[in-house]
Amino acid sequence: MGIPYRVVIGDDHEHARKAMRMIIESDPAFKIIGEATNGQEAIQLTERFSPDFILMDINMPILNGLQATRIIKERFPHVKIVIVTVSDDAADLFEALKKGAQGYLLKNLNPQVWLEYLHSLITDEVPMPREIAHRILNEFNQISGSAKNNTLTPREQEILALVAKGWSNKEIATHLIISEHTVKNHLKNIMQKLHLSNRVQLTRYAYEQGWV
Repeated sequence: MGIPYRVVIGDDHEHARKAMRMIIESDPAFKIIGEATNGQEAIQLTERFSPDFILMDINMPILNGLQATRIIKERFPHVKIVIVTVSDDAADLFEALKKGAQGYLLKNLNPQVWLEYLHSLITDEVPMPREIAHRILNEFNQISGSAKNNTLTPREQEILALVAKGWSNKEIATHLIISEHTVKNHLKNIMQKLHLSNRVQLTRYAYEQGWV
């Protein structure tokens, strides 16, 4: 096994940090290197340790998780940030994505789902959770699709729409009767054309363009 991925936990509630610590420590692929009780501490720990992941609560004192996410992503764009909250409000997800977060986890999800989600983030193949995708669909449908980007081929637009619906590479490949390798190549080309770097950003783009 390789070097474990280094994780910082940011939450102002001790019991919440303890719960996240138990989940993360159960998987040898991850190692907790610091805990923050507010957004400012999360920034300081990032400056000091340069973690691979940050699990960031939204509602924290001094600087909230969204403010801290924006600052960290500006200074350390390589750090992956996953917003962790009890809220499944679509507005919170939108704000997290706009600030640069790579993912979004609800605190009441099964611990195994957490770990599978984080492992998927490592390879940048994590699909948007379907329950969240469904919640944001109506709100994104209010956004005009008039500014569609014509640089994508019809097949690329089709794959991008499926990504935005929360489909995995395997599900897309089965649905379109192509190989997973072909799906990955399409996604690579899409991200290069749109100057985007992960599936979360692709999901947001697809909804904004009205392709879903």
